[in-house]
Amino acid sequence: MPERSAFLEELRQYYALWHAFDRTYEAWAKARGLSLNELTVLEVLCESTGDCTQKKICEEWLLPKQTVNMILKGFVEKGYVTLRPMERDKRSKALCLTAAGRAYADAVLSELQEMELYAAKRMGLARMRRMNEICEEFLALFKEAGGQQEHEANV
Repeated sequence: MPERSAFLEELRQYYALWHAFDRTYEAWAKARGLSLNELTVLEVLCESTGDCTQKKICEEWLLPKQTVNMILKGFVEKGYVTLRPMERDKRSKALCLTAAGRAYADAVLSELQEMELYAAKRMGLARMRRMNEICEEFLALFKEAGGQQEHEANV
C-alpha cells in the first residue's frame, strides 16, 4: 500500500502542475485583455490550415459551442475574423483571419512563443524531448487503461 500512496501523491503533484499551467497561461492572457479561451481560439485560427470551423474548434479543444460562438462574435466585431460559407456545406462557415486579425494574432502569439522558447531553451532540448516523451507515454497508458472511451464515443 505505501507504493500506491506514493503514486497517488505523484499524481496529485501532476494535477497541481497541470492546473498551475492553466492559471499561468490564463493570467498571461488576461494581462493582454484576453481570456484563456480567446487565446486558444486565436492560436487555432492562426495555425489553421484549410477550412477552420466553429465546430472543429469546439471538438478539438473541448470548448462549449456557446463560448466559441461568443469569442468569434467578438473577433468579428473587432475586425479580426470573417466568416464565409463552406463550399461543401453551405450551412457551415469557414473562419478566416483578416489582415488586422493576423497582425494582432502574430503580435500576441509571438510574445507568448518567445516566453515559451525562453523556458524551453533554459531546460534544454534533451529535457524538453524527454518531457514530451514522458507525457506521451502517460497518455498512451491512460488510454490503454480505458481513459479515452467516453471521448471517442462522443466524436
